[in-house]
Amino acid sequence: MELNLKKPICFFDLETTGINVAKDRIVEIAILKVYPNGNKESHTWRVNPERPIPLESSAIHGITDEMVANEPTFKELAPKVYALIKDSDLGGFNSNRFDIPLLAEELLRAEVDFDMKKALSIDVQTIFHKMEKRTLEAAYKFYCDKDLVDAHSAEADTNATYEVLKAQLDRYPELENDMAALADFSSHIDHVDFAGFISYNEDGREIFSFGKYKGKLVDEILENDPGYFGWVLNADFPLYTKKVLTRIRLEKLNTKLS
Repeated sequence: MELNLKKPICFFDLETTGINVAKDRIVEIAILKVYPNGNKESHTWRVNPERPIPLESSAIHGITDEMVANEPTFKELAPKVYALIKDSDLGGFNSNRFDIPLLAEELLRAEVDFDMKKALSIDVQTIFHKMEKRTLEAAYKFYCDKDLVDAHSAEADTNATYEVLKAQLDRYPELENDMAALADFSSHIDHVDFAGFISYNEDGREIFSFGKYKGKLVDEILENDPGYFGWVLNADFPLYTKKVLTRIRLEKLNTKLS
């Protein structure tokens, strides 16, 4: 079944120096952009992370320091990456928890004002786990009856993810071929930021989901305890979390001024 798209969707996969969203770096990125008319374009880049790649990470994806020594940095690639994804929804395998948050950090670090407000995110892994509880290799075999060659290469994983989602729509008639519905089905807890430090309450207002102010309204805490905002900005929180807090604070100030 082909995807019912109202706008382009970019399936993407990252290979990285590690799994810390706030600190690790991209060493390879593959993007498969699918348009509503069925056209596709694919791009894969190796990336110089400007730091040593741990041996345990190289053992997984096979990319070593020597292989990326002469490749562009992510800051150099960021304009091309952003130009591809800025008008699109995003799809991936475990992308809501890892790839999208880490990509957001890299884009913000490169001074690209990345925001997911207008984009949907469809996590094929979540759909798979809700339906079958398996890994990507098993998903590819189960849904597509193919062996995943070159697993843990960004390009192979990206194309497999795209094929699995189409096969999932064929297999499960209860899944709606609509990106908003798939994004909702593949989401976890509804967080404002990617890392899950800020969530929504039942009234749709932003609340802290950690620390001493867990469950408290963000705008009220930022007004009553301005030092807490400063502490978060100076602490080791993801850049996107800091961006969200700054937005909420500015919206509160603008409301008061008006």
